[in-house]
Amino acid sequence: MGTDVAPAPEVEGAILAARAGYAQVLLVGPGEVLKRELDRRGAKGLPLEIVHASEAVTMEDHAAKAFRRKRDSSIRVAARLVREGKADGLISAGNTGAVMTAVKITLGTLEGVDRPALAAVFPTSKGTAAVLLDVGANVDCKPHHLEQFAVMGEAYYRVIFGVERPRVGLLSIGKEEHKGNDLTREALALLKQWPGNFVGNVEGRDLYNGRVEVIVCDGFIGNVALKISEGLIEAVASLLKEALSSTLSSKVGYVLSRKAFQNFKKRVDYSEYGGAPLLGVRGVCIICHGGSNANAIKNAIRVAAEFAEGRVNEKIEQGLAGASLARQRRQSDNAVSENSAAGVRRETERGI
Repeated sequence: MGTDVAPAPEVEGAILAARAGYAQVLLVGPGEVLKRELDRRGAKGLPLEIVHASEAVTMEDHAAKAFRRKRDSSIRVAARLVREGKADGLISAGNTGAVMTAVKITLGTLEGVDRPALAAVFPTSKGTAAVLLDVGANVDCKPHHLEQFAVMGEAYYRVIFGVERPRVGLLSIGKEEHKGNDLTREALALLKQWPGNFVGNVEGRDLYNGRVEVIVCDGFIGNVALKISEGLIEAVASLLKEALSSTLSSKVGYVLSRKAFQNFKKRVDYSEYGGAPLLGVRGVCIICHGGSNANAIKNAIRVAAEFAEGRVNEKIEQGLAGASLARQRRQSDNAVSENSAAGVRRETERGI
């Protein structure tokens, strides 16, 4: 019940996903409304099931208040289904704050995760994809949060995009290590010791040039980058369409240019990636854009199924445990070095 014109895109997307064999889908919302939508589209025989929820959280609702007051909201019912093991994950295109609140409270976080992070997928000039996190779940972060984001993003990319050792970069204002603010400089020191494939600082342009697969930053910067990117893509598409319409004179040229324009739109279309996973929570949670169409919902279901089947959460917990162990070893080595140095100083003082 989350999209701007719910529940039509959700139902249609679920039908497309079920026909493609991605997953068995539970549609959560007012039963009679959902039944009418399914009947109208001839979805009989598909692995679709309706779970009734009498309430829905709107975009105007305050996230925490809605969670407390709307106990039978579709998002809260969906979160309960995941907690009870009746579903592997949930997908919503509704109020992002309400979804995150319901999921974090109902499902809890993975072992070793202080703060879940939203990850967004961006197309690159090399035809690959880049994942940016966090894009809005955590406005204020500490260095170790960015280290956790790196672990989570790396595990997610490895499973969903099939890259064994994705390159991870830290978003800053320059590639040089001395650049950035206190957060990025301290996070850089941590990530340089992380056993993953960390390549150092990256700049905003690296989000689109394919230099790295995973980019980490705090949620404030990530959300600004996401919104600027969405606006820029819309502007470029509009300007390109206008330019093509005003300059084409032949029918052949029009057909070729229209095909090129359609290819461009598909490459930058967010609906091809489904939505943004909330990484670090127990279960699977995909948060979609409020303007999502059926294709976006279908692909969100595909990603959720791949997430669950690929056991991304297990890999995240393993990665965090490995990072913690590496940190403990460094601290132990540093303590030994400091004790050795202190012993040498004492011996020197006695000799003097």
